[in-house]
Amino acid sequence: MPEKHSGPGIASFIISLVASMAMFVLIGIAGVLEVSTPGGMDEDSPAAVLIGLCMFLLLGLELLAAGLGVAGVLQQARRRVFAVLGLVISTGTMLFTLFLMMVGLMA
Repeated sequence: MPEKHSGPGIASFIISLVASMAMFVLIGIAGVLEVSTPGGMDEDSPAAVLIGLCMFLLLGLELLAAGLGVAGVLQQARRRVFAVLGLVISTGTMLFTLFLMMVGLMA
């Protein structure tokens, strides 16, 4: 009998995909606002605060997806393809986002 896909792995893959796409869109919006505002975006503006809160929310979703990916990888007698993909996508997105935040702090 063929093995079934891991439920947490499928959830990890879907959550990581949706959150990573939303994160890249949010980073693009922040970049456009920064460039289009004379003197740069004010850090205390409601738009900047909302973007920052959404980024941390999406990072939390990526962390959840990574946890589900680990749970899916550790399941016995289940296919691990989606769990590994979800883990890779969520970890990559978190590292890239944190790298961009560090670069932004240095500038």
